[in-house]
Amino acid sequence: MSGKLVSQPLVSVVTPFHNTAQYLPECIESVLGQTYSLFEYILVDNCSTDGAGAIAESYASRDPRVRLIRQPALLPQVQNYNSALTHISDTSLYCKIVQADDYIFPECLRLMVQAFEQSERIGLVSAYDLKGDVVRGSGFPRSSTMLPGRETARLYLRGGVWAFGSPTTVMYRSSLVRNGGPFYDESLLHEDTEKCFQILERWDFGFVHQVLSFLRTGNESISSGARAFQPGLLDWYILVRRYAKVFFSPVEAAALEEAARRSYYGMLAHRAIRSRDAAFWRYHTEGLKTLPETLDRRYLALKICKDLLHMAANPGRIIRGLWRRSSLEQAGDRCTAGH
Repeated sequence: MSGKLVSQPLVSVVTPFHNTAQYLPECIESVLGQTYSLFEYILVDNCSTDGAGAIAESYASRDPRVRLIRQPALLPQVQNYNSALTHISDTSLYCKIVQADDYIFPECLRLMVQAFEQSERIGLVSAYDLKGDVVRGSGFPRSSTMLPGRETARLYLRGGVWAFGSPTTVMYRSSLVRNGGPFYDESLLHEDTEKCFQILERWDFGFVHQVLSFLRTGNESISSGARAFQPGLLDWYILVRRYAKVFFSPVEAAALEEAARRSYYGMLAHRAIRSRDAAFWRYHTEGLKTLPETLDRRYLALKICKDLLHMAANPGRIIRGLWRRSSLEQAGDRCTAGH
């Protein structure tokens, strides 16, 4: 991929926000500091009460590329994102969301546009991202900067490529964003990841082998609140159940689905033996409804029985594990008490 852009298409950058005054200036500055200059920047205030709206207004008053939209009423997060995306220009070729508590590195827009310019068949571009202090996105073939979308989806579903990250990680072709109706399906558990799969069904995929975005951790968000519920295997199970049939042969899809089912219900069985947390089970019950599917209690009971038999056959290992866990918890309590 050449380092020089042949054309300078307009990029729509969109930041929806609600009460993110602490992080918003860094986010906005990261966009305005891009080496690629031909962009519009749309800030959408979802009824903030912490001064974030005034921060956005101050930038909009100083830079003609920045446009501030104020929502008349507070919207749920995904609905707010969909509303924000309706404001992109009819003439923009590419669209980039930058979430308000994240930021992008200076070369982000230029390199992502460059990746798109390889082919008019590319509908989605991604790159490595930095989540806290962890670089993510490994597994994409190092010698490639684009792949057929269906091949990329198969790599992801087999567990070899984790290339989509978050909305801040990727860039979309604007025609797909403007393609009628809400961009993200508000009924899904992880609407942004599923949108990537929907795009890859018909479009090719571009990738930049550089870290182009920073995703903040430790701040309050929908995803951070769900971490206690061990969402990873549920996410994986939903993706495989919904898309394996789309991208694989029936035999391959069935094998992937069975492997995902075993792993997911194995995690649930492990949790059932050790905890009766009602919020955990509500989370997974509601998540499965998005397939739509209900919790298979007979299969879960079988997994629980197998776990209990394994524990009975290996008491020494279980006792060592419980002792280690107890020691770590006590050490954590001591650390907490010291602050």
